[in-house]
Amino acid sequence: MTLADRYPLLHTPARWEWGGLDVQFSTDLPPDRLVTNIHVVCFLGDHIVLCRDDRNRWILPGGTREAGESIESCVIRELAEEAGAELSGPLHHLGAHYATTDRPTPYRPWQPHPHKAWLWCTADVTLTGHPTNPDDAEQILEVRAFPLAEAIHLAATDGSHVPELLELATELHPRRPPRTAAPVNHPID
Repeated sequence: MTLADRYPLLHTPARWEWGGLDVQFSTDLPPDRLVTNIHVVCFLGDHIVLCRDDRNRWILPGGTREAGESIESCVIRELAEEAGAELSGPLHHLGAHYATTDRPTPYRPWQPHPHKAWLWCTADVTLTGHPTNPDDAEQILEVRAFPLAEAIHLAATDGSHVPELLELATELHPRRPPRTAAPVNHPID
């Protein structure tokens, strides 16, 4: 049985209307030049970190790459901005949503157009503070680490494909020895 058979919602071509994008997921990694956005399935022990934004959606931390920014630099910045988190292990590329937009111009002038990719990664993280919430990004109200079943349930608020993405990430992420300390939650004051 293929990954597409096991994770059909994740692999079904979709339309992301908010960006005028037709997308298709693949575990084949895109060339660096196509990657405009990077999101991370963050593991805190056996829990997954999710961020609740001001739309009341539970999202995976990540976002838009800046001009000239490396993938790892983008991840480090986005983890701090959206989750108050830092990498505690290597970043692992999981797959990507390949996208074609019907918008006449790129979202940012330095981005490829009309073809691009959203890179999905996994990483072990630590929660070190509160999200910095820059003015031009999603406003994060809460950051918490959840057991897989609860994370899957909550992540569906950000798209029907996200629960399967979490399952695939859990399956493929290299496992570290179990932590003895309980995960820490960071509600925003």
